[in-house]
Amino acid sequence: MIAALFEEIRASQNVSDAFDEAVCRKLGINRTDHRCVDILERSGPLTAGELAERLHLSTGAVTTVVDRLEKKGLARRVRDTADRRRVVVEVTEGARDLGAYYEPLARGATALVAPYTDAQLKLMVDFMRGGREMSEEALRDLLASLD
Repeated sequence: MIAALFEEIRASQNVSDAFDEAVCRKLGINRTDHRCVDILERSGPLTAGELAERLHLSTGAVTTVVDRLEKKGLARRVRDTADRRRVVVEVTEGARDLGAYYEPLARGATALVAPYTDAQLKLMVDFMRGGREMSEEALRDLLASLD
């Protein structure tokens, strides 16, 4: 069963990757731009430095990403309301176009998990969180070995 579970995880990751790639092609953006929009949608406005950290890119590379997203109408730079010296990046209404491609998946996933109890859902959340944390650690190690 462990092998079957791991096979399903890998297959799911491949389909998710292909779906994301198709959305990027449809919108004329690249995968890094897509990840940036996703991060901003989940976290809210971030500085270029914060984005760089979450994207695992240099601040210079993030400047280029944000420039592209601004040209596409998916993000904008704004003054931080709490500290007018800071500039943050936030998604625009145009970024909602990206989310529209994922609505059928969200509806399907909601229907898929509807029969499960809260205890079963907690188990799934715990499993997914543990997997994400393990992957983040492996990514940090791999990136450190590249330097």
